[in-house]
Amino acid sequence: MNLFLRKQRKEPSAPEAVETDKQGPSASDIQEAPALQAHLAYLQELILWRLEQRLGLKTGKERGLPAFPAIAEADESPFALFVRQQQPVQEELLVLLMALAPYAYASFFDALVARVLPKGGELPEFGGVKGDTHRGMLPTAETALFILAGEDLAERMRLQYWLRHSPFLNTDRIVKLEPVKAGEPPMSGKLVPDDELAEWLLTGAVSIPRMSMNFPAQYIATELDWSDLVLDPRTLAQIREIENWLQHQDALLYDWGLHKKIKPGYRVLFYGPPGTGKTLTAMLLGKYANLPVFRVDLSMVVSKYIGETEKNLSSLFDKAENKKWILFFDEADALFGKRTNVRDAHDKYANQEVSYLLQRVENYAGLVILVSNFRSNMDESFTRRFQSIVYFPMPKPEERLALWQMAFPPQVQIAETIDWGKIASQYELTGSNIVNIVQYCGIKLLASDRALLEYDDLLEGIRREYAKEEKTA
Repeated sequence: MNLFLRKQRKEPSAPEAVETDKQGPSASDIQEAPALQAHLAYLQELILWRLEQRLGLKTGKERGLPAFPAIAEADESPFALFVRQQQPVQEELLVLLMALAPYAYASFFDALVARVLPKGGELPEFGGVKGDTHRGMLPTAETALFILAGEDLAERMRLQYWLRHSPFLNTDRIVKLEPVKAGEPPMSGKLVPDDELAEWLLTGAVSIPRMSMNFPAQYIATELDWSDLVLDPRTLAQIREIENWLQHQDALLYDWGLHKKIKPGYRVLFYGPPGTGKTLTAMLLGKYANLPVFRVDLSMVVSKYIGETEKNLSSLFDKAENKKWILFFDEADALFGKRTNVRDAHDKYANQEVSYLLQRVENYAGLVILVSNFRSNMDESFTRRFQSIVYFPMPKPEERLALWQMAFPPQVQIAETIDWGKIASQYELTGSNIVNIVQYCGIKLLASDRALLEYDDLLEGIRREYAKEEKTA
């Protein structure tokens, strides 16, 4: 859930559906409407008042603005929670509502202009642009200037500076002012709310982003629990440190005031042989911290074209910014590997990619997990900045015994000739190897309509797994 809040809250249930008629919310609904609809109704009245004043209509002089809506203490809707936690000033909240309005009512702005210009016409000072697929008007910063300041030049200049530098719009990225082409006034850029925030405020839920060229990462999750993960005690102790950070990061940074001295986020390297639990550990950290985990697809990130890798990385981190998502870079050597001596232009640009990545990782406010088989493959500039470097060794006999003892489901009967202690001592296998053996044996038993696992069945599965790694059982 994308709350953009420092303190975590329980995700509320979805708010009641907002009625979507052509004219938008009615002013008469202000008192009894949900918080978001009441605020959109207030924005509607403010826009009408400003438009009628600009056109010299009599109603503009007679129209009185209602009081700015208050949030009821009992209101637990997403919009109410957001306003309570963020405590935006009125200008900030109005700009957010302007950006959000077309998401609630496609013709929000067009309908209001049509009411004051029933025969048609244009108001360039009102701003706004048409989208590629959206047929209604989308607000620009010029729209905000007109609504908030009218023709007051001094106020417009103040608001221009504010729109460019307000942390609410820029640092927190709650609303983004899109850049424009060179030579065009910067205030003609669109006001765009964060996608996840807009969805949550309107529906009470946030969809998991799908992997695409604009977001080269895949959501990963597990149904397993910590009890299903068997790790070396020293490795497990380091994982608990990461859990503690996920739980107490906000208190450390903001309640204790250490955000002035400590950079946000946590960077960790998982390294060790394949199949030793690195990916499962990342998914379990996300599961118990209630944070989504995204595995970055490096094949979609790294490009042979100059500047494209940085562009893909920028798209990824911009999407994840301020959401505390866990970013999981598997086989990170391809992107985080050692920089080379500059011998040609290719080396120069490759080193630039690493430097850019280092900057984005260091400034990311969430948990970044890099995974490699060997620590020595990683560039030292990254390892110096890790809060933790966690080694996942091959399981020892006692750990392999624990893995074997909980590997097979209760539907499988284990022959008395199978001695798990002996199997664990004799065969050096990872957790991933053991899962593959369980799968092979399970299919074999089902195909032969048997429930009893014999020693020969198990040994054959082990031999097959050894053969994949060119070893002899």
